[in-house]
Amino acid sequence: MKDTQIKKLIEAEKKRQKKVINLIPSENYLSKDVLEALGSELNDKYCEGYPGRRYYGGNGIMDKIELLCIDRALKAFKLDPKEWHVNVQPHSGSPANLAVYLACVPKEGKIMGMSLAHGGHLTHGHKVSATGKLWTQIPYGLEPVTEVLNYDQLREMAMKEKPVIIVAGYTAYSRFIDWAKMREIADAGNSLLMVDMSHIAGLVAGGAYPSPFPFADIVTTTTHKTLRGPRSAIIFMRKDERELDKKIDKAVFPGLQGGPHMNQIAAVAVTLKEASSPSFKKYAAQVVKNTKVLADELHKYGWRVVSGGTDSHLFLLDTWNNGVNNEKGAGGVSGKDASDKLEKEGIIVNKNAIPFDTRPPADPSGIRLGSAAETTRGRKEKDFKAIAKRIDKILRKA
Repeated sequence: MKDTQIKKLIEAEKKRQKKVINLIPSENYLSKDVLEALGSELNDKYCEGYPGRRYYGGNGIMDKIELLCIDRALKAFKLDPKEWHVNVQPHSGSPANLAVYLACVPKEGKIMGMSLAHGGHLTHGHKVSATGKLWTQIPYGLEPVTEVLNYDQLREMAMKEKPVIIVAGYTAYSRFIDWAKMREIADAGNSLLMVDMSHIAGLVAGGAYPSPFPFADIVTTTTHKTLRGPRSAIIFMRKDERELDKKIDKAVFPGLQGGPHMNQIAAVAVTLKEASSPSFKKYAAQVVKNTKVLADELHKYGWRVVSGGTDSHLFLLDTWNNGVNNEKGAGGVSGKDASDKLEKEGIIVNKNAIPFDTRPPADPSGIRLGSAAETTRGRKEKDFKAIAKRIDKILRKA
């Protein structure tokens, strides 16, 4: 690379990544094959439109790549192409979700999504997001004591509010989601059920987390978390008389985006092939094992794990209450301080609000921890026991 400044910064970042323990649940490490596709000459081609319907010439190869990516997406999640349509063009998760709402929810219509403070995402209708400005969020949360979903309450809310769409799938909820009950809740309100599986997509593909596809109308996902791919997104839509596929395709293009990023789509195709391999199934299972060990060990050291444990690749740790001093309200370590202290010692996490948090979002009561990235590096249960010990030691320093 002739640009020495950027080259040095890239090398510095590579060096930083190698020397730290990365416990951020939304990050992972790509294979060389995925990176090669991402940095290829495919970046040079503009191909506005869909396969067979492009607005530029010279797209024969691009059509083959996009169709291959779609085929691999169906195979990775064991879907029948007669029942499911796939759009692999969204540049990332937020525009993917936005496209679904644009296609399915009238202006100011109701979106029933989990509150950001309880583990939902900005694009599930939060007021600071475009999704909360264009539509009306009906927020739901967790039970105060158990910190898990109360499906009976959700059903009552859906029957009362009758939202156009209900969003399930979260960014900071560690327990299994009962997809069958979410389907019943959507039916009770005559709502569409959209599942945002961005965090658990790799676990679903690897058979380590129940699949939402038998129950959902629409499934969106990013590809860079547990799926271990580039920063991109996919939308899956049921094929039926509602024509969700046609509506959402039009919302992606020309509604929101111009030309797709074909280097991204090729990298996603490589990712999906990897996610369909036997080794990936072992990886997904190991991710869950490692996360459970990390949560259990920190609990043994006296830290409070939100909802009492985890069924996935992540969990929230309450560092402020019932933390260092093992006494509720004693004022342990704030989420920001915990993140800063751990980073100084080479452990990277992200500060995170916990359900019913009384502290401000900029300095919340907890941190979010995940095992996907370090599992990619080959770490097993014994390694995560050692990591838990280090975390406890660092956070207990005066």
